[in-house]
Amino acid sequence: MKQAESQAGRAAASERATWISVAVNLLLTAAQIIIGWLAHSQSLIAHGLHSFSDLLSDFLVIYASRHSAHPADPDHPYGHARIETAATLILGAALTLIGAGILWQSAVRLQHAEILPAIEQSALWIAIATVAAKEALYHYLIAVGRRLRSQLLIANALHTRADAASALIVVVGIGGALLGWEFLDPLAAVLMGFMILRMGAQLAWGAIKELIDTGLDEASVVAIRQCLLATPGVIGAHDLRTRRMAHQALVDVHIQVDARISVSEGHYIAELARRRVLAAHPDVLDVLVHIDPEAEPATDIAALTALPARDAVLAELAGLLHGLPPPQRIVLHYLDSAIEADIQVDARLAADALAAAEKTLAERLAGHLLIRAIRLNACAARD
Repeated sequence: MKQAESQAGRAAASERATWISVAVNLLLTAAQIIIGWLAHSQSLIAHGLHSFSDLLSDFLVIYASRHSAHPADPDHPYGHARIETAATLILGAALTLIGAGILWQSAVRLQHAEILPAIEQSALWIAIATVAAKEALYHYLIAVGRRLRSQLLIANALHTRADAASALIVVVGIGGALLGWEFLDPLAAVLMGFMILRMGAQLAWGAIKELIDTGLDEASVVAIRQCLLATPGVIGAHDLRTRRMAHQALVDVHIQVDARISVSEGHYIAELARRRVLAAHPDVLDVLVHIDPEAEPATDIAALTALPARDAVLAELAGLLHGLPPPQRIVLHYLDSAIEADIQVDARLAADALAAAEKTLAERLAGHLLIRAIRLNACAARD
């Protein structure tokens, strides 16, 4: 319940910040395209189209924030966080196409700069206002994105910063054109198109890496491994795997424990290790822990899994225990390529009878390939 409320609050904050971005970009888009057309500035029109792409990204953020906050369900047992990733991929692809289009169109116009109409002063003022508005919007969005640990909101903020930087190029291009260097306006549009294309490619590639389950960075993996190894009862850890899921991560790991502890103690150690990682790494959504017994150096997994199941082992033990005190409880240990058995017998059994039984078992086990050792332990009779 608390997790659902937290996700809902996160989505509301992300959506509020995005609507502010929508309002700013809507005004800038209209102003740049209209004034750019009236003032004959190709770079300002191109930047207006870039601001329109910001609007597209804002709506994608709103959609993703609403749907990624939905709790897990039978069809999506890990939740809906990767909707953010899919939206980031769509945004990156759209920016790549828009940047390529602007780059191509501006390059063509640059070849005929001498016949372009003169640029008017109003274009320069709109370009300067765009730089100021975009930079202020960037600082606001990046602060909210980092607080919420939202990859998509941070990506949107970085896009806004890139837009502010490209608006500076537009200012220079328009200013140079007003001073008589007419080619600077279409040249600014070419450079801006390249920046948009590059940013889109980076966002798309980041989303693709997440969708193909690229792991966390090495420093994060090392920190998680150290946290696991510091857990009481954990002897070793291997097969540690991580993968991103929007602003969070999933972890799978095998930990080694004493081979002869109980199942319940092994479960306790695994849960303790899981909770320690979740507490130390807030960006980790869940940890799947697999328990392995402390392995001998020559452990052969194929030989281990080829060993018979409990029913077959008990049938084998019945022959070995024939004529000896009846067992109260049998605990099997699957170790390396053989099995050891701890057998509890009635505590009322005399010490000399117990010693005789152990001697008989040792003789019967000589050369036995399946069961390597049998230990007898006296215990109270079970009801």
